Amino acid sequence: MSSTEIVSVNSQEEKSLVSVNKEIDLTPRQIVEKLDSYIIGQKNAKKAVAVALRNRTRRLKLSEDIREEVTPKNILMIGPTGVGKTEIARRLAKLCGAPFLKVEATKYTEVGYVGRDVESMVRDLMAVGFNNVKLEMEEELKESCKDKVEEKLLDFLLPGSEKKTQNSGNILGNIFGMQKSQDKPQEDSQEKNDDSERLQSTREKFRTMLREGKLEDREIEITVTNPPRGNMSIFTGGSMDDIESAMQNIQEMMNGARKKQRTVTVSEARKILTEQILDSMVDVDKASDIAKERVEQSGIIFIDEIDKIAVHGEGHGPAVSREGVHRDILPIVEGCHVNTKWGVVDTKHILFIAAGAFSLSKPSDLIPELQGRFPLRVELDSLNKDDFKRILTEPKNALIKQYTALLSTEGVTLDFKDDAIDRISSMAEEVNSKSENIGARRLHTIMEKVLDEISFEADEHKGQTITIDSSYVDSKVEEVAKNEDLSRYIL
Repeated sequence: MSSTEIVSVNSQEEKSLVSVNKEIDLTPRQIVEKLDSYIIGQKNAKKAVAVALRNRTRRLKLSEDIREEVTPKNILMIGPTGVGKTEIARRLAKLCGAPFLKVEATKYTEVGYVGRDVESMVRDLMAVGFNNVKLEMEEELKESCKDKVEEKLLDFLLPGSEKKTQNSGNILGNIFGMQKSQDKPQEDSQEKNDDSERLQSTREKFRTMLREGKLEDREIEITVTNPPRGNMSIFTGGSMDDIESAMQNIQEMMNGARKKQRTVTVSEARKILTEQILDSMVDVDKASDIAKERVEQSGIIFIDEIDKIAVHGEGHGPAVSREGVHRDILPIVEGCHVNTKWGVVDTKHILFIAAGAFSLSKPSDLIPELQGRFPLRVELDSLNKDDFKRILTEPKNALIKQYTALLSTEGVTLDFKDDAIDRISSMAEEVNSKSENIGARRLHTIMEKVLDEISFEADEHKGQTITIDSSYVDSKVEEVAKNEDLSRYIL
């Protein structure tokens, strides 16, 4: 999306929004097609997230006075585990390059109860956004830092050969007309010049060898600086573990960076030095500003298992805490300001996607105010045999493609026949119907059972092609699948 595609009163502000918002200008139909490459079925859910993403692009094309009034169309996904709720949200974030965070609703409790405060999700999202921007900046600076890394490596390979600033002599002596250089013998000066030239000549020879890769295995001693791992994240409430961790982080920051000597190869030293130099080259303030803008305008928070905190009627004890979580989440979803170490973040335009199975509860068990903040609701379908067959073969990350690629590293070729794929799919559907329905995750357990022996003995089958047909699948899984008690534990 270019700046010329946007009609706005404030062009400068708009340009800033475009520069930090990496969403690509796709139509809802095109977004669905992209998601189809990884997720089978669930057309309604894909349409909902496509519309939500497109509305963000549309919002940026509005004039400033109405742009701020348009809030995200938050989504509530309803469906059993393993049908693609999380995957849809995650792929959507990757598609648009937006900061993405997945959280479990059950880990939050209201103030006064033991647990994490709900504002921590915004701080965590901001951390994700900052790290993404920092990595992008480092990638842009990689080429320019190569020369600095090379000079550092030469300094460690040839101590004393580094370039030094020329000393202009005794400044006070020069002021009072006393030139110390006149007192030095000319011979000493000539010897120093000769030594310097020899060092520089040797340094250039080492530089050539370094560029040709002839010194990669040579060991050198370098000084490694370990920055303090802590951060000054603001913490309110939370468990004792969170507070103790925060206090330890603060102590580490006060102690400052720690330096130590390490003996490493030139190849390892290059990586270490590159990281250190890139870290020093990144403009932290600029990265923070970009990350903050990106989080505010295109951030996505996926709240999973929201049905687990749904309140069923009136009650006391844990139910009170669950309802408290609703009321604590509400202002964040509505739009509020949260303090982070990178500045104050406005949550008004962050997209929230909530999801849950709602098998024991229903969306109406959420407090009315929270329900109203999720206008887009979509129910995801349970997966059947045909869906499983497609999941095994069609997506770019299809399970069969993954297992085939893994074993190919051992020189083993897997040949999955159509009847094997059909049998695995039927078995997954059958086990899901008899026990807990875990959706596509059932395929993982069956595939592991089918390929368990081959994976263990892969080194003995190097150069072989192993055919996987229905009879092979039955020989590995059928006995377990037929025994309902065993299948509950194994499959």
